[in-house]
Amino acid sequence: MKSFRKELWFNLPTRLGFVNITPQVEACLQESRIMEGLSLISAMHITASVFINDDELGLHQDYEHWLEELAPHEPTSQYKHNQTGEDNADAHLKRQIMGREVIVAITEGKLDFGPWEQIFYGEFDGRRRKRVLVKIIGE
Repeated sequence: MKSFRKELWFNLPTRLGFVNITPQVEACLQESRIMEGLSLISAMHITASVFINDDELGLHQDYEHWLEELAPHEPTSQYKHNQTGEDNADAHLKRQIMGREVIVAITEGKLDFGPWEQIFYGEFDGRRRKRVLVKIIGE
């Protein structure tokens, strides 16, 4: 069995945003030369997420609105975590909702997706560099 590891780096200029990272993950898969196996794509920061869904602007705007309703950024004083000097408690909660990682099967050298599925990096406390791990194992 072969193993491949690569880090993807992101620095979104906004506090919250989504980036379709499917092309970068597909490039990693090509680089790995693995034809059958599994790919793990994981946010390596506790205020960021990786998830799978449709690449549709209205849906992404719905996510932003929904997440802000569930865990509003302000007032920052509403969160005990922010009493430590941070202002990102909402970002931790948003990450918990959206998830840390995804696993995608690899079949015949391609990511084995259902219709419309794409991989996204979700940022909830942006304006600094964060990374995503791509780990691919198989033959």
